[in-house]
Parts: sequence; structure tokens; C-alpha cells
Amino acid sequence: MSVFQTAGLLNSLKLRITVGFVGSLILGMGLVAAVLLNRVEHDTLHDQTQRELSESVRTATLLSRNVVELQKALGVVAAQLDAATLADDAALMQFIENRPVLRGLFSNIFVATPDGQMRLFVDENDYKKVSFDVGDRDYFKRTVAESRPIISSPLPGRLSGMPVVVLTHPLRDAKGIYAVLCGGLRLSSRDLLANLVDAQENDEQALTVVTDASGIIIAHPDRSRLMKPITEEPRLSGAFATWQAAGGPVEPSGVQLRQAGEVVSAAGAAGPDWMVWRARPESELLAPLRSARREALPWAAGLIALMSTVTVLLLWALLRPLAQLEQRAQHLFDGVVPAQQGWPQVGGEIGRLAEVLKQVGVERVQMEASNSALLKRLGSVMSASPIGIAITRKQRFELVSAEFCRLFQRQETEFMNVGAALIYSSAEEHARAGEQVLQAFREGQPYSGEWQMVRADGSRFWANLRGRPVDSANPNAGTIWTVSDISDQKAAQDALQWRAGHDPLTGLANRREFEQRAAWLVDKLPASLPAAVIFIDLDHFKPINDLGGHAAGDAMLVAVAQAIAAAIRTTDLVARLGGDEFALLLERCPHATALRIAETVRAAVAAISLPWEGHNFTVSTSLGVASLEAHSPTVGAWLALADAACYEAKSAGRGVVRSATAKTPTTTSITATAKAVATTDQTPVNSVNS
Repeated sequence: MSVFQTAGLLNSLKLRITVGFVGSLILGMGLVAAVLLNRVEHDTLHDQTQRELSESVRTATLLSRNVVELQKALGVVAAQLDAATLADDAALMQFIENRPVLRGLFSNIFVATPDGQMRLFVDENDYKKVSFDVGDRDYFKRTVAESRPIISSPLPGRLSGMPVVVLTHPLRDAKGIYAVLCGGLRLSSRDLLANLVDAQENDEQALTVVTDASGIIIAHPDRSRLMKPITEEPRLSGAFATWQAAGGPVEPSGVQLRQAGEVVSAAGAAGPDWMVWRARPESELLAPLRSARREALPWAAGLIALMSTVTVLLLWALLRPLAQLEQRAQHLFDGVVPAQQGWPQVGGEIGRLAEVLKQVGVERVQMEASNSALLKRLGSVMSASPIGIAITRKQRFELVSAEFCRLFQRQETEFMNVGAALIYSSAEEHARAGEQVLQAFREGQPYSGEWQMVRADGSRFWANLRGRPVDSANPNAGTIWTVSDISDQKAAQDALQWRAGHDPLTGLANRREFEQRAAWLVDKLPASLPAAVIFIDLDHFKPINDLGGHAAGDAMLVAVAQAIAAAIRTTDLVARLGGDEFALLLERCPHATALRIAETVRAAVAAISLPWEGHNFTVSTSLGVASLEAHSPTVGAWLALADAACYEAKSAGRGVVRSATAKTPTTTSITATAKAVATTDQTPVNSVNS
């Protein structure tokens, strides 16, 4: 079989349906089986976990009951041992010998005085007279201090060295404790614990361990692990860590604990506060289920193979007309076969599909004819348009006109499927324009705006951009744009705006611009503090006009404007109010700084020397400074203070700086203010006589 035949077979609908059916069958059976098996495993583990928990609780209860019985037996004997018997060695030995039941319950029995001195020691072999002291043992000290029975932690026996647990009972009379009766249990041999942890029949893999509350092993099937921490037992170390993280509860009703690969439960033995731990491998509990799963796999595989074969044969018979439909559909758009001919005459889904494809072929022929005519008309319109036209979709160009290409000095191919950001001066400008366009379209309005755009050579021009959706109901239909060059109109508009706010002779701001900026500072009080204005009036300017003419006067005004601009901060505004009157607006400027700037300006103007037709003209200035106050009522009042201070400088001999106060201006100051207001930026230069 060739590669092409193999590829055709793999692309066969019959094969794919068969594979899909078989895959679905396998997936469905697998999911059902997995769910059922998981459910059975879950229920089995849950039942076994409860069984293990019950076994742990039963063992703990039995252990607690045994310990309580031992404590009771020790207490009964302690109640019968009086101080007189304790003082007589022979009587004490006879007393213990007459109680064989007590001796049978414990590995050893001993009696000690409150200071820990041994009076009698009896083990399973014989009576012994020993001289060691148990007063240093923690359990003994607690018994004497708390005057109550105590169960010791596991500890090595002082004589045998074997691990033991000691039960104590204090002997009291009216004077207090006169002795302590103790019974020792050797952990490696006594039935109290050994029967509880040794493996039972049919339960070989279960592990039962008894520890004290701190995790020291008291009972273990392996006697070598006695007195060691349970953390060294790998089957219980994780469960012990979980138990400790929960606060280490000694819970008689039992708890279930996490341990990898194990079902672990634990229960507390009331009284001695010991813990019974029980672990059983999960694999042991689930072994029957996993065996059944392995046996079921061959049956499932056989069933799937049988159903797959039946499916292939059935599909092969049902889908034979599909081959004819495939052959006809290959010529749907090439025009080789007429659109109405060659379709299979069958019923069902294949017949309906053939009818649909036939209708698609007929409509396609009609649509191609209509689109061809429409594209010709659209091409004629775009070619004849005097403005640039473009159509974008998803912010990428799809169609551009010849004028659009000329505006941006690019070929049509350079725009196709390229992002619209190409024509903007920056990515930020493109993003900002996009937000405005979206806002206009959301409001149901066409967009119109002016933007600086960039040509292919990097040069920029101002353009008027207009756009509207191709279909307002379908955002994905695209947007149609028109672009026209408005650089000349923009330049003319900017020039008009500049002339409206500037003096044509000096290029400084004019009175209107100055007063608008000053009014803005007054409106922003007190946030605009500190600020100041300086009024500047030229002294003895008329002789320059008389001797040199208006041209000399104009030259001096330009020189003064340049000197003032060079002497101030870049953030300060300098204006020509009219004639030979100038003014400064100083923002963020304390009063002391404003006075220093005024002195600098006065010196800069005084330093001007203008040679003119045999003359050398100089000029001085009178300056009035007024700072903005938080209580300033209007901009007129503020400027009136500065004008009054300037008038005062004139009166003081000219060529000096004077500072205004917040007092009401004098009549003379008001008159000077009226004169300044009457003077406009259109006043002829030679009309001023200073």
C-alpha cells in the first residue's frame, strides 16, 4: 500500500466514525468500570477503616480495663498494709507472701518509704533485700507530691535493665504518706501487653503498637523496638506526625490517620493515657478487587472487538453514497460540471446534504457575478476620490485608495494586512485615537478628529480623520475611513491663535493673555500661593522717539523685551501691556524672590545701550511689585496694587523698585490703573510720553 493510499485510508469517514465509536465505547466502558471500581474500593476501604478503628478502640478499651484492674488490685493491698507491718521486715515479707494473686499480676512488687528507700523487693523468683533508692524516679516523686496513684512512663528496670512500667499507690494515715506500694510490669514478657500486639491468625500483616502519649513504644511485636520512638516505625511515622499536628489527642473513641499505603487508626487507653496504634496495608484489603479487575479485562477486550467489527460492516453499507457525493463536491467551485448536475439521488442525511451543496453551488455562481460588478464600481469610486479612503477590519488595512497611498507615500501592497498604527506618529497616539473612536461608535456617532500622521519617509503632517462602521450591528464587519491633509489649515489656525495672545512687535504675551493667566491664579486661591506681579514702565522713552524716530523706539522696545526675558525664570510670563509698559507674572514665587527678580530686571534694562544714527540710547525703568494674598478679591484689585507701586516708583525719582501693600490704593494709584487699562496692545509706540 502506497503512502497516499495509507493517508486516504486514515482520512476515511468510515474509519474515523468506527474509530470514534470504538473509542467512545472503550471510554464509556472504562469510565463506568473506573467509577464502579473506585466506588467499590472506596466502600471497601471505608468498611475496613471502620473495622480497624473498632479494633483499635476495642484493644484500647481492653488495655485500659486491664490497667484499671491492676490499679484496683494494688489499691486493695495498699489499704491493708499498715505502718506497723511496714516497720517489721518479717511481718512485711509475710504480708506479701500471703497475697499470691498480687504477685501473679506483676513482674515485681516493692515497697519504699517516702524518701525512696527500698523496704522490700519481690520478683517472680524470690524475695530480695535491695538497697537502691527510687526517690530520684519521676513517677515516685509525683506519687509522693500529688498523693495519688501514678502509672510511669516506660523506663529501664534498675535491677534487670529490661523495659518496665511501674504502677504506684501511696499508703496514707492521719499524718500523711508513710510508704508507697509499687508493682512493675516487664514490657517484654507480661500478658498485659503481649497478647494485645502479637499477630493473630489470618491477621499477619496487621501491626499493633502501644505507646505512651509522647510516642515512646511500650508494646511492639518486635521486642527490639521497645522504648524507642514510634517515628522509627516506618508504617506509623506519618500517622504519628498527623496525630501530633492535630494536638495529640488521647481519644478513647479513636481517630483515623493518614499514612501512605496504610489504613491507620489509633485510640487512647483511658487511665494510663497510652495510645494503641493499628496499621494494615491497603494493598492487602484491595487485593481481591484488583484480581477481579484483571480477570475482567479479556472479556471486555473481546466485546469491544466484536462490536467494532459489526460497526465497520454497517457503516460500509450505509455510507456508500457518500463516495459519489465526495466526487461531485470536488467540482463544486471549478465550473467543470454544471451546478445542477451530478448529485447523488438518495434520501436521508446524505440526500439532504447533496441538496444543500447543490444550492450552495447555484448561489455561489450568482454571488460571484454580483460581487464582480460591485468591485468594479467600488474601484472606480475609490480611484476618482480626491481624499484618501481605507477600509480596516480588526485594526488592519484591507483596502486602500490611490489617494490614500499618495498621502502616505506608500504602495498599496505595503498596507495590506498591516496594522493601522503604521500611519500614526506613535503607538500612544494610535491607542488614544482608538479610545476616542470606540467611544463615538458606542454612542452611535461617526468619528471625526485631527491627528498628526507620518509618511513613509518619516515626515509628518496634520490630517483630518473620519470613520464610521461598515455595519453598525456587526463590529467585525470593519470600518471605512477618509483622510485629508489639513497641514495648511492647521498652520494658519496656529498662527491666528498665537497672534491673538502675543504682541506682534516684541513677540511677548499681550494684555489679554497676561490678564487671563493672572485671573486663573486668583480663581485658584489659596492653592496658587505664592505668586506676584511686576509692572514695568520705561523712564524717558519719548526722547528716543523724538531723536531717532519710531524705528529707534521700536528697536529699543525689542531690546527691552529681550533683556527682561533673559533676566527672569523660564516659568515666568513676560508681557507687553501697551506702549512702553511691560509686566511680569511670577508663579510659585515668594515676595522676597519677586523683589530680587525686579532688581535684576531693572539692572538688565539699565545696561542696554542702543547705537542709532550717531546717538547711543539708554533707558531706565520704574517697577512696582505686588504679591498675591489669600484674601485678594479680584484680579483687578491685585493688578491695581502693582500699578500703584509702579506709580510710587515714578514719583520716587524713577529707575527704582517699589513694593505694594494690601492697603486701598490712593487716588493717584487708581488714576494710574485707569490709564493702564485704557492702554491697549494696539497703541502706537510714539503715543507714549514717559
